[in-house]
Parts: sequence; structure tokens; C-alpha cells
Amino acid sequence: MSLQIPARASLADQSFDALVIGGGINGTAIALQCVRGGLRTLLVEQHDFASGTTSRATRIIHGGLRYLEHAEIGLVRESLRERERLLFQWPHLVRPLEFLLVAPKNTHERHLLRTSMAIRTGLWLYRQWAGGRRHVPGSLREFESQLDSGHTWSVYSYEDGQCEFPERLVAEWLVEATEAGAVAHNHLQVLQIMCREGRAIGARLRDRVSGKEFSISAKRIINASGPWVDFVMETSGLPLRRLVGGVRGSHIILPRFANAPSQAVYTEAPDGRPIFIIPWNGQTLVGTTEVADSDDPTHAAPSDDEISYLWNSFVGLFPHTGLSKTDIRYTFAGVRPLPFSPGASMGAVTRKHIIHDHAQDGAAGLISIIGGKLTTAVSLARETARKLGLHAPEPVNIFSPPSPADGVESTVRQWSDLVAHKARIPQENAKAIAEWHGARALCIAQSAARDESLRMPLCSHNHHIVAEAVEAILHECAVTLADVLLRRVPVALGDCWSESCSLEAAQRIGAVFGWDQSKIFREKELFEEERAKFLHPRKNAVS
Repeated sequence: MSLQIPARASLADQSFDALVIGGGINGTAIALQCVRGGLRTLLVEQHDFASGTTSRATRIIHGGLRYLEHAEIGLVRESLRERERLLFQWPHLVRPLEFLLVAPKNTHERHLLRTSMAIRTGLWLYRQWAGGRRHVPGSLREFESQLDSGHTWSVYSYEDGQCEFPERLVAEWLVEATEAGAVAHNHLQVLQIMCREGRAIGARLRDRVSGKEFSISAKRIINASGPWVDFVMETSGLPLRRLVGGVRGSHIILPRFANAPSQAVYTEAPDGRPIFIIPWNGQTLVGTTEVADSDDPTHAAPSDDEISYLWNSFVGLFPHTGLSKTDIRYTFAGVRPLPFSPGASMGAVTRKHIIHDHAQDGAAGLISIIGGKLTTAVSLARETARKLGLHAPEPVNIFSPPSPADGVESTVRQWSDLVAHKARIPQENAKAIAEWHGARALCIAQSAARDESLRMPLCSHNHHIVAEAVEAILHECAVTLADVLLRRVPVALGDCWSESCSLEAAQRIGAVFGWDQSKIFREKELFEEERAKFLHPRKNAVS
């Protein structure tokens, strides 16, 4: 079969009630809130949706236990409320995860200078503000046997959440926004925010796919470009006060090791910075660092010192894994758009978002978003909508007795059974689709049922199928092969992926859309280039 990719509609000279610049998790949530509020909304992203800070985060949905130390009680409570809502509303993508706080008992050895009573009190408050806990943790004996036996450790259990693929969460919100009437274009660069008589009136844009430039008008403009906020202002020639103090956070990806904990581990590096060691996507994610970075965030990459810092922190806690530094598979980095706070230590800079109104800068109708995080994207969107004069009430509190531990798994099993039956594919493929697409997995099954080529796996040792790529291109705004394989169906983040997988996926997707061989190889090469710039795969890693 050969499907036709719909051409992108021209936006030249169109008028919108709201222009949202930046298609990360914050910008997408804001666009969704705007269109729900009745505004004709345009969401634009210079690269691909979720390709910036969103895809380079530690991928946890948390209340911010460490924020208690800085007395940011309001932020912790807001984050916990939003964590619970995400767990409730998107259970296939946001899952509860047990965390183990690991502290040396000899407090002079490290900077984790908390008494047991203070830690227990903080964790009790954390649980109460979140509405209680869902499950009782298992035995810690096996976990403790993995720790450095040269120290005596105290281990405390608490619960937070994990979104292994925030890229998928953004994709779902994109579909909701476009189905509600929003226009969403990726690979569309803002060249200039246009102002007249002290008011922002629109923007000049460049389509990075076609190379065409054009203008649109907008009554309200929201600069939600994350670490690019100041860059957008500067290129527009607007009066510039520095708003963002970019802070790079780097991560390393290791293979799972024997007896690796199923829980996430929260501890501190020798310099006192928090470190997370998290099971992720069949691998182990270790992060993160805090390094000032004012360069173009597009090129953010971990330094050798950061990689060594993370490795040494990991091996200092788990010295008997049998892994060596050569086992590091990937490294990646993103820039946090924290408020510019000269003189403040990075750890003390607030993680609470700020909505800056540029009316005082001679650009009424323009606001910029500073800060924010995965957990609070939806509450930020509601607050932004109110700033724009829209009605955005707080959701009804969903705190209630926790659902049975197998509640989400039962739902995923039901979706899996339906997908397997309708699409005539193996149960393991159906389960993989249900876990990433939730209820929309049934649309993918319907598509796959029509043609055998859509039921093919994207690569020979992967459970995800070509029909998911078709859904990404036709309904989730994916334009390039990289958009598909890194973000809509992010199989290329897995431990199995190789260049032969890339070629196989490109050929199978290309066959469905009628790509010739030159197009297949061009997309494959561009994908490999983008993947290398993002993940920095280690040539000496053992796959």
C-alpha cells in the first residue's frame, strides 16, 4: 500500500488569537489550555515537539523532596497535587515508582547532613500532602547488599512517579489540541516577534522544511521556548533584560546490572548534589549535573568532567556491579531554563515557574515563561490561561483511596487483548502499543488490520510496528524519520538500536509512504545524525 502524507497548510498572513512559541511540554500544555478556552491558537516549534529540554530531562514526575530544604513548601504541594493528577489521567505513561533515599550514617563523610528524625518527618509530610501512599515497599535486604560495604547506610522509602517517555505525553496533548482546533507546526522557526506602538502584533516565521518565510498576526504571544526564551527576544530586537540562567543537566545511560534495584535511588554525590539512579527503558539512567550554560541549547552536550562525575557517583554507591566506564552506552544533556539569579548557588535557584509580562518592556500582549518542569506543566498552563483572561478553574481534587495496585495493568491488558485481536498481531506487540498509546492504541490496531505491511515490526527485534509510525505522521505532527523514531515511537532510545535497525525502520516506513531509495537513505542519514547529536552514543559501549 502507499499512503499520502498530507501537505502542511499555508499559514501566511493568517490571524490567530494566541501564538505559542515552543513545543515542549510547557508550550504544548499552554496551547491545549488556550484552544480549550476558545482561542484560535497556533503552536510553533523550531525543531520537533518535545525535542528540547523535555526529552533531555531525568524523566521523573515528582513533588521535589529536595525543595523542602529550601522551604519551597508551596511548590512541593503544587507538584504533589499535579503528580497525582498525571498519575490519574495518563496512567499508561505516568506510573508510580518507589524511590529509595540512601544516606550514609556517618554524616561527616558527606553533605547529606540530616538527622534520621528530620528525614522521616520530611517524608511523612511528603506522603500526607500527596494523599497517602499506594503500596508497601518490599524487602530492602537485597538492595542494601549492592551498596558500598565500606559505609553504613540508612535507606528510606518513599513514592514518586516516572514518565519514561514524556515525548509520548506531548504527542497525546498535541493530538488533543489539534482535535480541539489548534494549529501545530514543528520545524517552524520564529525569526522575529513583530511589535507596533508598544504592542506585540504577530511574528515573522521560517518553515525549515520548505525554506519559505512568511508572517502571521496574533493578539497574544506566549514565549514558552524554555532555555531559548532570551534568544527569541534578542533575535526580535526587543528590549532585552536577561530572564533565563541556563543550567545544563547531563545524564549517562548504563546497561542493567545483576541484581539492579527495581526502585529509583536518590542519593548525593560527594559534593552534595542530588543524584538519581533510575531504572529506565530496560537500562539504568544516572543524572544529573548542574553547570552554567548560556550557549545555544540546541548544542548542549555533556562534558568529559560531567560524565566522570556521574560515573564516579554511581560506582561510589554501587561498586560491585561488574560494569566499567566503557559500558556507558549514551550520554545526553539538556538546559534547564531557570530564572536568571546572579550570585545565587544553582541548587538554591527556585524551580517554580515565573510568568513575565513584557508590557513593561514595550511589548504588551507578549509574555514569557521562565522555569517550569514536567510535573507542573498543566498547572503552569492553567495559570498562563488566567493571565490571558481565560477561565481556567482548578480541577476537582482527585485524592481518594488509592486504586488497586494492578488497576493500570488490568486496563493495559484489556487494551492489549483488543489490539491483538483487532490487528491480528502477537500479544507482546499489542502490549507494547497499549503501554505507549493507551486508548489510542485501538486506532493503531484498526489501521494495522487493513494491511500486513503496517503490522511489520519497525525492526526485527522490536515489538513496535509500522502502524505506529503511520499514526505519528498522519495524526501526531511527525515530519521526519527522527520525529518518529526518537519521539513519537521512541524505539531508537532502546538498548538494542543500531544502524541496521535504522535502515530497516526507514525501509519499512518508506515502503508505506512510497519513498524511493534516495529518500529512504536521506531520511536514515538525517536520523542518524540527529540521534548522535542527542544521545552521543559511546563507540566503546557494549550493546
